Amino acid sequence: MSDLFDLSGRRALITGSSQGIGLALAAGLARQGACVILNGRDAGRVEESCRTLREQGFDARSAVFDVTEKQAVEAGIEKIEAEIGPIDILINNAGMQYRTPLEDFPADKFELLFKTNVTSVFLVGQAVARHMIKRGAGKIINIASVQSELARPSIAPYTATKGAVKNLTKGMCTDWARYGLQVNAIAPGYFRTPLNQALMDNADFNAWLEKRTPAGRWGDVEELIGAAVFLASRASSFVNGETLHVDGGITASL
Repeated sequence: MSDLFDLSGRRALITGSSQGIGLALAAGLARQGACVILNGRDAGRVEESCRTLREQGFDARSAVFDVTEKQAVEAGIEKIEAEIGPIDILINNAGMQYRTPLEDFPADKFELLFKTNVTSVFLVGQAVARHMIKRGAGKIINIASVQSELARPSIAPYTATKGAVKNLTKGMCTDWARYGLQVNAIAPGYFRTPLNQALMDNADFNAWLEKRTPAGRWGDVEELIGAAVFLASRASSFVNGETLHVDGGITASL
């Protein structure tokens, strides 16, 4: 049974992985034997995270490029394929948040959210899939959110981006499953990450979240690893176009 989840010999690119969820997922895949390729725009932070993983005995490489810029993405993917090897697994994790009431939401922040949270998934997914299609196999995992299904005050544009990620996942599956690719998404609930620091520092929000979530608490990023390993491995060979919620039950309960 363990062979179903074995990632030995696989190469996994995780975007936005110098911290938070991306770094946790990279470590989880590395524990299953994968060579993990960390990505970000800050070379120093990416290399520091790689060094941390290497000190634990994992095979970790760096790939520094901006996932929102087409030429940078194409050059970055070609370099990985040529110098590290074929990308077997892609996790589109890069993302950002900006909170303010919708009536005051700046147009430039709206555009930046879509560029970071949606355009990057399209650009990196397309560039990697072109290679995967030639090989007849590949795993793509997009990071969606409970906000793919639910809205909350002050984050309407973020909600729109994560809804787009969920449907883009379905579209990728529809186009690429015939070539042997599995494209799925993970939708995290509220996790303790740098992206959520402002919420974690808010006592009122913490009280609301604990009451609203059936599990009664925030998630720890390590609790996303099982879902990622499942979707990255042979165990999910006939799972396609799905969004797996890892949210303590928040989307299941009023």
